[in-house]
Amino acid sequence: MKKNLLAGLIAAVFASGASAFEAFTVKDIRVEGIQRTEAGTVFSYLPVKVGETMTDEKAAQAIKALFATGFFKDVRLEIDNDVIIVLLEERPAIAQIDFVGLKEFDKDQLKKGLKDVGIAESRIFDRATLEKAEQELKRQYLSRGKYSVAITTTVTPLERNRVSINFGIDEGEAAKIKEINIVGAKAFRDKELLEIFQLQPPNWISWYTKNDQYSKQKLSADLEALRSFYLNRGYLEFNIESTQVSISPDKKDIYITVSLSEGDRYVVSSVKLAGDLLLPEADFRKAMRVKPGDVFSREKLNESTKAISDRLGALGYAFANVNAAPEVDKEKRQVAFTIFVDPGKRAYVRRINVVGNTKTRDEVVRQEMRQMEGAWYDADRVTLSRQRIDKTNYFSEVSVETPPVPGTTDQVDVNVKVAEKSTGNISLGAGFGSGQGLILSGSIAQANLFGSGKFVSVQLNTSKIYRTIGLSYTNPYFTVDGISQGFDVYHRTMTPSSSYSYLTYKTQSTGGGIRFGYPIAEKESLSFGLGIDSTTVTVFPDVAANNGTVVPARYQKFVNDYGDGTSATNMTLPATVSWAADSKDSAIYPTSGGVRRAGLEVAIPGGSLKYYRATAQIQQYFPINKSLTLMLNGELGYADAFGGKDMPFYKRFYAGGVGSVRGYDTASLGPVDTTATDQRLGGNTRAVFNAELLFPIPGFGVDKSVRVGTFFDAGQVWDKDDQKALSDLRASAGLAAVWTSPFGPLKFSIAQPFNTKEGDKLQRFQFQMGTTF
Repeated sequence: MKKNLLAGLIAAVFASGASAFEAFTVKDIRVEGIQRTEAGTVFSYLPVKVGETMTDEKAAQAIKALFATGFFKDVRLEIDNDVIIVLLEERPAIAQIDFVGLKEFDKDQLKKGLKDVGIAESRIFDRATLEKAEQELKRQYLSRGKYSVAITTTVTPLERNRVSINFGIDEGEAAKIKEINIVGAKAFRDKELLEIFQLQPPNWISWYTKNDQYSKQKLSADLEALRSFYLNRGYLEFNIESTQVSISPDKKDIYITVSLSEGDRYVVSSVKLAGDLLLPEADFRKAMRVKPGDVFSREKLNESTKAISDRLGALGYAFANVNAAPEVDKEKRQVAFTIFVDPGKRAYVRRINVVGNTKTRDEVVRQEMRQMEGAWYDADRVTLSRQRIDKTNYFSEVSVETPPVPGTTDQVDVNVKVAEKSTGNISLGAGFGSGQGLILSGSIAQANLFGSGKFVSVQLNTSKIYRTIGLSYTNPYFTVDGISQGFDVYHRTMTPSSSYSYLTYKTQSTGGGIRFGYPIAEKESLSFGLGIDSTTVTVFPDVAANNGTVVPARYQKFVNDYGDGTSATNMTLPATVSWAADSKDSAIYPTSGGVRRAGLEVAIPGGSLKYYRATAQIQQYFPINKSLTLMLNGELGYADAFGGKDMPFYKRFYAGGVGSVRGYDTASLGPVDTTATDQRLGGNTRAVFNAELLFPIPGFGVDKSVRVGTFFDAGQVWDKDDQKALSDLRASAGLAAVWTSPFGPLKFSIAQPFNTKEGDKLQRFQFQMGTTF
């Protein structure tokens, strides 16, 4: 038997005119040396089949093709009596990947990243790819300031031609920014300029922000922020001449030096409009922020050109080109601008695309859209659509892009990109009062049930005295035109215990209701509701006598008027109507706009109680600058009975605590029964005012997960016959903070009460925490 080894890859590829072997007809093809690869896979890469003619050219093609698969370390072809024998040596497969010393990154996320560069379990092992993965892993550590990281990779052979890869990682300590120096600044102090930077030397909050760890991306952003700072203050010729980043020999300290040239400060001498304006020039000038005589500001100039683009966009001109051309007079330190306007063609929307909604259904997002497919493009409607989607509070981020449709000059697509957030919430509330001690409450809610946009919540309170269970459900799009529908059911009890001997009565309420909401304008709606409520009030005069107290006269009179002198059960049919207008720019982090509400509740004929309650609220946010927002809130309420009887005491107004006047115990303001019970009785009239200056915590930069507010609260509750005076108002001031932490939203407030009177119940510290799911 004659066995001839083909000249291999070299002879096959580089053979000249003479063939490496004589062509022959293939009798059979055998594959040897494979363990994991199927023979059929090998056959599929061969350019010749049984019965066909084998040539040196086809042999070269076969070897090239098999090597190109990456499955094999060595490929040979042999001929034995016109039979082709394919001899293969497979590359090992990766059986497992382990990490030792890994702390900075999540193991699963790191495996996912290695998979992107070709290293993953069950894949073919390649030494070059492994080295690339090591470099990528080291680059990830360097991006987090771990400059002393050491990575040792061990490859262990296993049975069945497999290997195990172990990454031994010594992460070391993250290098910290020791100092940031700014060279060349004359108009502003270094301290003022460094406050602009996100990168900072270590401070009290660095453990959370990580801003003391060097990042090339963060430094680039800081330099751009520095450039904007100067350009927005008239320094048209500002330039960053050089940036130096050095690290100490022990790789623990980083020094950053920024050299800059400020140039002169310029004033705007004139602003002209040119081109096809489509509208009167006065319409555009009303929206322009840059004006002659002002110090030059790139921000105001950009806002002016954007205002013109938006005005044209609202007319359907999505491709409007608005550019400002400067004319600089260096001697006078003045700059004149000519803003050229080219509206382009009017465009219409071809398609609206929604991406990123892994849980929320498409229709939940689309029902908030005010820009329609097939309609003329309207920039105002696109902006309004983004705001409405954001205000659903189902997403952590909402962005809208309007790219042109390829191959057209008058069409755009509207791409809505959202990032899902946890819309379930388990909240726990706690407070401490001098009279009641620790107060706890809780609730569970799902604002986006199964991604349908429907809201469900369950309220629970199982304290010794107050027990509540309630269920609420809302479908915001009960009909396609935006009519909402919802219902509520509840059962509440208040039962005194031996620890609260001054409580000489108990109540039990069971009820429910249905409600509908009707949109009457883009940001306004009317709501109507009808409910049924059964409440039983029982007093305990004997218990009160034994404890040396008496039943409050108001409660005794209620059971006398509506019951048998000991208990009273009343059925009420409350009907409600309310109006609301919501113009806030965001549901989570509002900085402008506000809310206006007015409502009326009336006990309609058919029930045993007759009363009405009217409420009104105005809340407004005023942006002072990019980081400061002023919130003002005012609330009024009035209630009374008709038919010659008193107002039910459990329908009266109360104030004090979270949501009204912080610093005072919950529902502790207003009339007091001083006969011997010290009971807070509520009132017919309620007034509350809140002012809060909101800003991010220093050191957190523009991180919107943390917000602080200094507040002033004032409010009071009066009885119908009380003389009402401003001197009656209880007030407080303090500090409140909201942190959307990894554990859920946390809220804190510390208040100092003012204008306190004898008998007031104070509650200076409050906090609330929740866990999302």
